[in-house]
Order: sequence, then C-alpha cells, then structure tokens
Amino acid sequence: MQDELTQVDIQKMQEEINYRKEVLAPQLRAAVKSAKELGDLSENDEYHSAKRDMNKNNSRIAYLQSMINTAVVISTDSREDEIGLFDEIEIHYDNDDETRRIRIVTTLRNDVLKGCISKESPLGMALLGHKVGDTVTIKVNDKISYPVTVISIKKGTDDETLEISKY
Repeated sequence: MQDELTQVDIQKMQEEINYRKEVLAPQLRAAVKSAKELGDLSENDEYHSAKRDMNKNNSRIAYLQSMINTAVVISTDSREDEIGLFDEIEIHYDNDDETRRIRIVTTLRNDVLKGCISKESPLGMALLGHKVGDTVTIKVNDKISYPVTVISIKKGTDDETLEISKY
C-alpha cells in the first residue's frame, strides 16, 4: 500500500526518525543498561519497562521508515476556486443548521479536535474539488449520508507547523 504524502510530511517523518535514533535511542539504551544492573531480570519492573519503551521507539522508527519508503509524493496545488489540500473551508451542515471551519490535510496530519480533517475521510474525499455554494452529500457508509454546503474557501499551503500524528 502506498501513502499519498507531501514533501513536508516526509521531511517531518525524517526529522522524527533522526530524533528517535540520535537522541531518544541512546537514552533508552542507557535506561535499559541501568535497569539491568539492578539485578534479577525476572522481577525487575524497571528493566521490563525500559525494554518496552525501547521496543516502542524501534517500532515507531520502522513504521515511519516504511511510510517514507512506500510514499507517493503529491502536490498541494489546486484551482483557486476549488477546495484543495490544506485549504481552510467553512461548511454548513444542512440537517443540523450548524456551521464549522475545517482544513483538509493529509492523513498523517489528521487532528479532528483541531479541525484538521483527512483528505481520505468521507468528509475530506467528498469536499475536494468543490466550490463555494456547492451542496455536497457526505456518504459515511451505505446507510448514512448527510448534506453540507460550502460557504467559503480560504486557500492554504502545506503548513509545516501542523504536527504529524504520533499514533
């Protein structure tokens, strides 16, 4: 499977890999060594905890490296009047008479609590390419769908301040 990521996504993942290898890994190895010196490993909670943390770090490095290796780099360009990646949009939920501001982002930088919606989510997929005034049906699954109307589009850029997901 290939992930569609931007050049900034890849850069941020590489920065995290470098931090984990150069800063975190030596600290974790030292913690394992220190805990090992406490004695009997079968009942040494500090040792098991330190090993678990080191393994989590190694797993995260492998996951990020795999994402980079299989990534397809995508452009963030879109037409001025259409919703594109990193644009901030205001939408009106027609059924609830509620308005909300969201930003369409790559899956790696999805953060619903901050209004950053993945381009691969039902909402993100449905909205990409639409214009102000369009009413779009968001299909969650075969039984659930709802309409939203695009109120405004503020063109965005691949914002380096948006953190990548740690999960």
